[in-house]
Amino acid sequence: MSKKKILIVSSFSPSLIHFRGDFIESLIHNNFEVFTAAPDYPTDVQQKLLNLGAHPIVFKLQRTGLNPLNDLKSISELKSIIKAHNVDLVFPYTVKPVIYASIAANSCHVPVISLITGLGFAFTGLTFKARTLQTLNEFLYKISIRKNKVIVFQNRDDYKLFLDRKIIPESNKVAFVGGSGVNLDKYETRVNHNTSKVVKFLLVARLIKEKGIDLYIEAAKTLKKTYPEAEFHIIGEPDNSPSSIKLEKLNKLNKKGIVIYHGKQNNVPEHLYNTDVFVLPTYYREGVPRSILEALSVGLPIITTNTPGCKETVIKDNNGILIKPNNLDELVNAMEFFLVNPDKIKEMGNNSRLYAEKMI
Repeated sequence: MSKKKILIVSSFSPSLIHFRGDFIESLIHNNFEVFTAAPDYPTDVQQKLLNLGAHPIVFKLQRTGLNPLNDLKSISELKSIIKAHNVDLVFPYTVKPVIYASIAANSCHVPVISLITGLGFAFTGLTFKARTLQTLNEFLYKISIRKNKVIVFQNRDDYKLFLDRKIIPESNKVAFVGGSGVNLDKYETRVNHNTSKVVKFLLVARLIKEKGIDLYIEAAKTLKKTYPEAEFHIIGEPDNSPSSIKLEKLNKLNKKGIVIYHGKQNNVPEHLYNTDVFVLPTYYREGVPRSILEALSVGLPIITTNTPGCKETVIKDNNGILIKPNNLDELVNAMEFFLVNPDKIKEMGNNSRLYAEKMI
């Protein structure tokens, strides 16, 4: 029996291994021939994909910003890839790949299963730029995904927004998944018996304002005055976003001992095992953050915002605390709760793992 050919389209090639590696392996095991398309491939990512049995393909994509000419070139290139490899099914995820790959595949009469991993900065509605981008993205989604075989959402708030904004009709076939896929077998839980004053907080994210990095730093500055033993860890790196934090600022804060900055890390689970509370004060329009799913799996209490995609990861008074987005006082109070009540770390951490087993 001939193999079905599937093309997975991503805007960031390392995510093909970190977020989709098990998925790709499963597809190959089930007799699919897997092609992956992304703008660039670090040597190690390309080799890992080849080792799995996938075929990595480079295509040009401007991850941020809008340039109609470049965007049309991306669509044209994806059409050529689909035709050249006789692709039977296209699976794109993240905003631009979903829009451009859907347009390309639909024009080739190839079915698409698209994954909406979150709506990003554009759908925060916090600035004039965000509102302008939202209007444009709504139009692009409308013309690109309505013909897709299935549209997969990570939370029901995003689905409701797509219906309310008439981006898709109720007749569109949809499905729901609990995030970007975390293999619980790879995240063994541990019981945290820490009852000391040395409570370690950890943020793992793209280090942009919308992910709450500035709020986290301000909270660390505030709490360090009263709880000097507390530790505030950060994993991630600045990128080319206009709202990205400056590396010089992080290094300066690290030198002063306000935060402990680890930079980009490939062994995030190890850091999760060595901390006490996971914090993500994002007001970015998330799907379901993988970073929180990993923290749940390990057994960490969660502090995050009461926003779509994040609020689904916390049960009030059970495994963490939900705060209002962009609210420093609530963030400080939530973090201080664990400094005053370190015995709650064990209880809520255990509940996080139990919740992960139900959710994932």
